[in-house]
Amino acid sequence: MNIIQDQRRDERANQFKLLTECNKCSPMGRLLRNFWQPVALAESVPASGAIPLLIMGEELTLYRGDSGALHLVGGRCAHRRTLLHTGWIDGEEIRCIYHGWQFNGKGECVQRPAEANTGMPRTRIPAYPVREYMGLVFAWMGEGEAPEFDLPRKLPLEREGVLVANGRERWDNNWFQQVENSLDAVHVSFVHQALTVGPFGQAVTGAIPDLSYEETSSGIRQTARRSATNVRVSDWTFPNNNHITVPGLTPDDPWIDVYVWMIPNDEMNTTRFMIYGQQPGASDASRIRFREYFAKYGKYDPAEHHDELFGSRTWDNPEDTFVGLTAAQDYLSIRGQARITAREDEILGRSDLGIVTLRKLFWRELELQTTGQRTKTWRSQNDAAPLPKQPGQEAVA
Repeated sequence: MNIIQDQRRDERANQFKLLTECNKCSPMGRLLRNFWQPVALAESVPASGAIPLLIMGEELTLYRGDSGALHLVGGRCAHRRTLLHTGWIDGEEIRCIYHGWQFNGKGECVQRPAEANTGMPRTRIPAYPVREYMGLVFAWMGEGEAPEFDLPRKLPLEREGVLVANGRERWDNNWFQQVENSLDAVHVSFVHQALTVGPFGQAVTGAIPDLSYEETSSGIRQTARRSATNVRVSDWTFPNNNHITVPGLTPDDPWIDVYVWMIPNDEMNTTRFMIYGQQPGASDASRIRFREYFAKYGKYDPAEHHDELFGSRTWDNPEDTFVGLTAAQDYLSIRGQARITAREDEILGRSDLGIVTLRKLFWRELELQTTGQRTKTWRSQNDAAPLPKQPGQEAVA
């Protein structure tokens, strides 16, 4: 019997491994590359400068040409394989520091100074189209022509008068654990009561919700009903973006729309990119408070505080009860699962309906892809109703 149990456990482990891989040769890696993905904060790329990236297991160079346009190419020179971001920007091209090989935004080698009489080789490095949107840099890393930039758009943020801020967090665990956390409404009743209870935890409360899930044109809509006046709805967009609303920085401030993308750097590390939107109508004082808060606290990295959080399990920054506190609370639970959790050893219950729904959806899409069938064409819910307001939100909306 033990041998049979071990065999079944191994089979489950292999099935779950499909969900956690991200390199371009894996089924999940190919699936993720069929979507526009955020890869950097636009502000992190200086004028006529370059930065290195690791996205879905691939080393990349993101550089800004002299015109201000962004270009995304391979991380290493095709010649002797040194890092390209250490070189120079020349117009809209990047020159390698080692021997001066120069590449354009299409990844084509256009100059080899030390090989002047031998002609240009038919060589190129990877290159991907990019687009700046709401302070984030999105890239298309799939095969063929990039699709319309539709699914990542967030129409509530495009209204006149919306105030937008960006965030980035680096986590030292697998990306899929964070995706699953988005479809786990029950965790909010516990995790966000830990360390200290901020406005988010106070609004949601520790009540256990009744759950329902609906597949939409863009992903999954999750409804968590804790009472007649405490109903939280979140729209999760396939394959790795979540939209929630949270209380403002003070009771007088409008609630904030939060959009979060979980991007695998590799199987052990994840970058979370956030867009925060304060809707029009806020007072001047509220808008100033919003800007100052995100300038000071908007880029908290919980992994940098790993030992402190797991050692003390306390929150010593009473001024930051939003970005930092929420990230620290989630980090304790998600990173506490290990860098890649052993799903084959889980014991799930009825409250895990969101997790089960999510995994089935991914396995369905992966199976369609693997068998050469057409996967679902996901479309933005541009005509979707706004998420329901919470108690107290009506007065400031």
